Amino acid sequence: MTLAIQLDDVTVGYDDKLIFSRLKLDIPAGRFAGIVGPTGSGKTTLLKTILGTQPCFAGRVSVFGHRHNKVPAGTIGYVPQLESVDWTFPVTVEQVILMGLYANSHIWPWPSRAERAAVEELAKRLGIHDCLHHHIINVSGGQRQRAFLARALISEPKLLILDEPTAGVDIKTQHDVLHLLGDLNADEGITILLTTHDLNAIASHLPWVVCFNNGLVAQGKPRDIFTSSILTRTFGGDIVIVEYEGHFLIANSTPLHIGEAGH
Repeated sequence: MTLAIQLDDVTVGYDDKLIFSRLKLDIPAGRFAGIVGPTGSGKTTLLKTILGTQPCFAGRVSVFGHRHNKVPAGTIGYVPQLESVDWTFPVTVEQVILMGLYANSHIWPWPSRAERAAVEELAKRLGIHDCLHHHIINVSGGQRQRAFLARALISEPKLLILDEPTAGVDIKTQHDVLHLLGDLNADEGITILLTTHDLNAIASHLPWVVCFNNGLVAQGKPRDIFTSSILTRTFGGDIVIVEYEGHFLIANSTPLHIGEAGH
């Protein structure tokens, strides 16, 4: 079995704050997996560790057999949280996508005819061809998410990492994005790893779940992982799970009292 990601006894932290210790985690090539856990549980730090942008105190991180600081350019495509993007920066959707090429190999700031053609083909596949020349601030949240997805895909990566790709978009866009990622995984064999807070979306769309809270709690198929015991250990509190005709509905059983909303 080829491993896309392997963390062996990895310890990571910031200054004197430990985030996770002696973490062992394997993600096989071709897997479509989602990492779930509460805010502050280290999910984004875990992604940064895999990307090689967060140093390790100890342990070994490998991506397709390469140490994380020696991974060949173009192997990993990364889609950040859209909340972290400066939308006032004057770029078009097309220019956002082309940034994925500049990051890996470009010296000159203008694309070739073949590269423009590749951008147009990818934009058509992702449903954003009609807005290629629109300023990124003037397109919808779903179109922005697809633009950054295209930026990550333009270099044809083997591994795609996404940090909260369904945050801040409506339910239909969540469904469309996750369905699109599922197609990319099934049709092209791209290994996909994403973080999310939306357990119900994960249960409906992803074949594999990693429960994480400053360390690995459990991983497996949603049917096996989404139990009250595992989710309570992951999130704390009491989690209620209802299954109906093969679909899950997951909620916190603690009632919200009047006056608590917004606090």
